[in-house]
Amino acid sequence: MFKFKKEKGLALSSSKGFTLLELLVVIGIIGLLASIVVVNLTGARKKARDIKRVADIKTIQTALESYYGKNGKYPTKIQDLVGATAELPSRPKDPIVSAATDCTGATNSDACYFYAYFSPKGAGKPPQSYHIGTSLEESGSMLLNQDTDCNSISGAGCPTGAVYTGGGFNGNQNTGCGGSADRYCYDLAQ
Repeated sequence: MFKFKKEKGLALSSSKGFTLLELLVVIGIIGLLASIVVVNLTGARKKARDIKRVADIKTIQTALESYYGKNGKYPTKIQDLVGATAELPSRPKDPIVSAATDCTGATNSDACYFYAYFSPKGAGKPPQSYHIGTSLEESGSMLLNQDTDCNSISGAGCPTGAVYTGGGFNGNQNTGCGGSADRYCYDLAQ
């Protein structure tokens, strides 16, 4: 039979496995990589929610134009667009709110999107302009360069140049539509 010769300095160690230091280094590297992945996923989720918000606003805008085509005026609240024979099957909601959130009223909030309308001066005049918006999560979003930045509370930057009714809001992209410091308003006005 064959015999293996042991050379000096190449003797096999009798202990098997990894040292504690080796295990700690590997665990540390895995933790670092996991934290990088989680941070990147959080940003991607915010962007996806912002894209959904803008898509909802564009859907509402299309429904508003359809409503105007049928009625010769814009509605006084988004809920007027909702129903079996209306332009929207249900009122869109912000992607991060719970399903139980009630968006049937005329209340403007980050959960239910923002809406204001403009009626020309005079009694009984129907709404002839609108202002819709949503609060985005990403401050550097390119979507913010494609909006109106209308302030329907003061009329600044709005197509009519006048104060809107029905719960106006500030469409400035430096804050949320409701004034939140950690959100950024995307708005459209007609």
